Amino acid sequence: MCRKFLFFILTFSPLVALPQYNIDRLLTIGRSALYFEDYVLSMQYFNQAISAKPYLYEPWYYRAVAKYYLDDYVGTESDCTEAIERNPYVVGLYELRGLSRIRQDKFEGAVDDYTKALKYAPQNQGLWHNRVLCRIQQKDYDAALADIDTMLTRWKQYARGYSMRAEVYLMQKDTVKAIESFEKSIELDQYDGSTWSARAIISLARSEWKQSEEYLEKAIHLSPKHVGNYINRALARVNQNNLRGAMADYDMAVDLDPNNFLGHYNRGLLRAQVGDDNRAIIDFDFVLSLEPDNVMALFNRALLLDRTGDLKGAVRDYSKVIDEFPNFWTGLHHRADCYRRMGMTKQAENDEFRIYKAQLYKHLYGKQPRLDREKIRKRSEINPDKYNQLVVADEQEVEHEYENEYRGRVQNHKVEVAFMQMFELSYVQYRTEVKPFIAYDKLVDSFNQQDRPTEHIYVNCNPIVLDEKQSTRYFTYIDSLSAAMLDKGVSDEFKSRLLNRAVGYSMTQNFESAIEDLSACIQLDSTSALAYWQRAVCQSKVNEFNESQGTDVTLKTSLVLSDLREAMKYHDNCAYLYYNIGCVYAGRKDYRLAIESFTKAIEIDSNLAEAYYNRGIAQIFIEKTNEGISDLSKAGELGLYTAYSVIKKYRK
Repeated sequence: MCRKFLFFILTFSPLVALPQYNIDRLLTIGRSALYFEDYVLSMQYFNQAISAKPYLYEPWYYRAVAKYYLDDYVGTESDCTEAIERNPYVVGLYELRGLSRIRQDKFEGAVDDYTKALKYAPQNQGLWHNRVLCRIQQKDYDAALADIDTMLTRWKQYARGYSMRAEVYLMQKDTVKAIESFEKSIELDQYDGSTWSARAIISLARSEWKQSEEYLEKAIHLSPKHVGNYINRALARVNQNNLRGAMADYDMAVDLDPNNFLGHYNRGLLRAQVGDDNRAIIDFDFVLSLEPDNVMALFNRALLLDRTGDLKGAVRDYSKVIDEFPNFWTGLHHRADCYRRMGMTKQAENDEFRIYKAQLYKHLYGKQPRLDREKIRKRSEINPDKYNQLVVADEQEVEHEYENEYRGRVQNHKVEVAFMQMFELSYVQYRTEVKPFIAYDKLVDSFNQQDRPTEHIYVNCNPIVLDEKQSTRYFTYIDSLSAAMLDKGVSDEFKSRLLNRAVGYSMTQNFESAIEDLSACIQLDSTSALAYWQRAVCQSKVNEFNESQGTDVTLKTSLVLSDLREAMKYHDNCAYLYYNIGCVYAGRKDYRLAIESFTKAIEIDSNLAEAYYNRGIAQIFIEKTNEGISDLSKAGELGLYTAYSVIKKYRK
């Protein structure tokens, strides 16, 4: 009987040889890895499917999706082309290739893709939307307007259609029609931040500062992380003499985008204006780290260094500007003054003589224009006489948002505040934001000491995304375990290798095979708490993926709870198992039961930061915000520093 059982395990479990794999199963495993954002690993499964059956379009398509998430847009386009050659009737292929071409600025090719896709799905609003935006990028405004007219005939209440039409009118310099279209868009949908932003741009161009600030207030309320809105509102506030408000906007812009040129440059000017010279220097230092030859920033920093007493630094910066613009008399005047204060009389007199000659022959050099602090210059305009004018982008473009089901996380799309994952068995040591540490469990420790596996087993709730080298390593290890098991009967060594291989399958996202091995472990030893524990985790991940595909997983979730409770029979007083049960309840939105389980985990291990973190989020979700923040604070104290960003979000 044991021999028959052993034959079953080794024959029907997926092992090394490719022909033994079922292609559908390969695709399922690959899609599961894709769902869990393990893109490099998912491509390895799709590669195997392509090698086995290169005439199928699905593996080419899914590999293209993985490449898209890895920002490999050239590879995405290539794989989509291969998939289209095999099945030219799938709309999603043209849509994905169109998106990859957009990312490469191949707008003509993207238009072709959307045109082909619309032949098969003429009612797909997203395809029309993206084709219009591509036509705008091509400056094919007549075709864009024709497409918009078609859209607004079919979907009369489509607010974004009117905002796109307004953008086209702006490009054609027809401001009146643009405003009419924006007003219509706002009338249909007052909750689109990009429309309010675009409407504000027109008001800024007309110097309608108060009105533009009102529009930007609404845009920021709806799109609080769009940096351009804060930059533009700061401009409106400066022109209304609201310097404190403008400074706050530049601070927020730099917080959201630390490398934002306009935010640092204009904040530096504003700080200089209010006498905050040292911090203004810091801003211009940053600007010059981005653009070392920016003469406007150099001159502003030179003035600030001059004012703060760093005469040597000021002369250095003045000299760079004067080398670029020899007839910049203001720069010469300031440098001469620095030279005199440094006791370098000869150099000062040379600069003063150059200015004197210019005054004698001013008909050759022209008058130096008066400075107007209220004027604004474009970023590309290099004129040292405008050194103290606020900077705006060369083109105030409306930010395009393409209709894209691939945008953001694959999970489509998890909320920003999410529960931490279950504790599972892994070959990788647990790593927090600061450092790795060993999450100790006596059974796992006993397993490692008795069986001495080549790959040490750890307890981890933060699984890593495997790169190609790591995934190859684990595939090889799985193969070595399979080969070694062929020589063994059903012994303790065989059972330990079976559990080890299951962990390997889990690491490579092959949860179905892991479950098969773990079920075999349990059949051989019904008291194996580690096998029940890991099988529950694997089943939970299978459930999560299946649920994302629209499958009802209620019964399967019961199996997860059953396995965890079975593990607790043979491994009592384990905080990790109570924590995992809490995760199951949290996933079912049974927050009160989740809180009870997390509390039991904390009673066993008062330093289990993950339990405090998840209990805190569960408390927040049932509107016990103060208790939740208290738990999150404790989690942060114990090393989970992401808890502080959640606290900031929910703190009143």
